[in-house]
Amino acid sequence: MEQRVRRMTTRAVVVLAVATTPALAGQVQIRDADTIVVDGTPVRLQGVDAPELGTRSGQEAKRWMVNFLRGKSVHCDLTGEKTYDRYVGVCYADGKDLGAAVIAAGYALDCRRYSGGRYRKLETPAARSRLKRAKYC
Repeated sequence: MEQRVRRMTTRAVVVLAVATTPALAGQVQIRDADTIVVDGTPVRLQGVDAPELGTRSGQEAKRWMVNFLRGKSVHCDLTGEKTYDRYVGVCYADGKDLGAAVIAAGYALDCRRYSGGRYRKLETPAARSRLKRAKYC
């Protein structure tokens, strides 16, 4: 099951925008609920604290993200920051903030340290009780 979940991808029209580079278009893959790969460029969703993929909650969150993005147009605004191999940014699917969507759906929490608290009110009570917030948030 875990192998199958890791291989999930979705096709979408993707635009990756950075102030210093041209827009890119390509296929989007989902690593987990807070990291997507756009045309080979990994993007960490700014301010989103999703469960790790090695957990049941993490697998469910990834599955939700794959289904949510299926057939949608994706646009990412990058901050210029990097964490590990990923660029940090806010991404939108058909104009809707992915971070807001995954948190409002109950699959992730707000990471106030990086979001400034913009997603806090979207957290569901069930997610607050079920998911463990990362210490760095």
